[in-house]
Amino acid sequence: MFYIDTHTHNSDKSFAGEEDAVIRRCLDAGVKYMLQPDVDSSEREAMFDICGRYPDALRPMLGLYPGSVKEDWKEELEKMLEYSDRDIVAVGEIGLDYHYGKEFKEQQKEAFKWQLEWAARRGLPVNIHLREATEDFFAVLDSCSVLPEKGCLHAFSGSVETWRRLQKYGRWYVGIGGIITFKKASLPETVKNIPLDYIVLETDAPYMAPTPLRGTRNDSSNLPLIAAKLAEVKGISLEEAAETTSLNAIKLFNL
Repeated sequence: MFYIDTHTHNSDKSFAGEEDAVIRRCLDAGVKYMLQPDVDSSEREAMFDICGRYPDALRPMLGLYPGSVKEDWKEELEKMLEYSDRDIVAVGEIGLDYHYGKEFKEQQKEAFKWQLEWAARRGLPVNIHLREATEDFFAVLDSCSVLPEKGCLHAFSGSVETWRRLQKYGRWYVGIGGIITFKKASLPETVKNIPLDYIVLETDAPYMAPTPLRGTRNDSSNLPLIAAKLAEVKGISLEEAAETTSLNAIKLFNL
C-alpha cells in the first residue's frame, strides 16, 4: 500500500534546511510520489532543483499561479516557457483566484486560457487552482479552442454540481486534502456523492494540515490521515482508499 500526494510544495521556504529530512519522513510514511506545482519565476528554479535531487519521488509541474498574475503576466509566461523542455507531469497550478480582489481578473482569465490551450497542445493534464471564480472558470473553458483531456481541481471544496458540470469537458478529478478532516467542513457530504474513481489525494503542504494537526506546518507524511478520513466518509477500508486514489493519480498524471 502506498500514497501519492498530487499537490505539495517541498521547495517552500518554510522547509528551508529541512528538505531532506522532511522528504525522508514522507517516504517512510508510504508516500511514493510527491507532485510539485509551479508558482512563478521567483520559486521555479528551487522547485526544479529539489525535484532533480529526488527524481524517483518528486515530479514537477509547470505553470503560472493565478495569484502571481499581475501587469507582467506575459513576461512571466515567457519565463515559464524557458523550462518547456523539462519533463513535467502537468501544467499547474493554474486557474483563477478572486479571493483577494479582482484587479487582475482579466489578466488572470487570459493567462489561464493560454495555459489551458498550451497544455492541450502538449497532451498534458492540468492542475487547477480555483477560488471564488466558478462562473468565470467555466466561461474560460468555453472560450478555449482546444482543452486538455484530463484535469484536477486542486484543494477541492466546491459542490458536487460543479464537479458534475465539469465532466462534459473531459475527465476531471478532485484533489482532496486536509479540509475533509475539518470539523465544520461540508466537504465530507460532497465527497459522498463523487465516485472514488474521480478522487486523488493531496496535502497542499506546507498549508492546510489535517486535523488534529491543523495550524501546524503540513507535509506529505500526513497524507494517511486524509486517506483515513476519506475511507471513513466512503465506508471503505484504508487500503482501498489508498490503492484507488493512487491508481487515479497514476492515470491522471501518467506516472
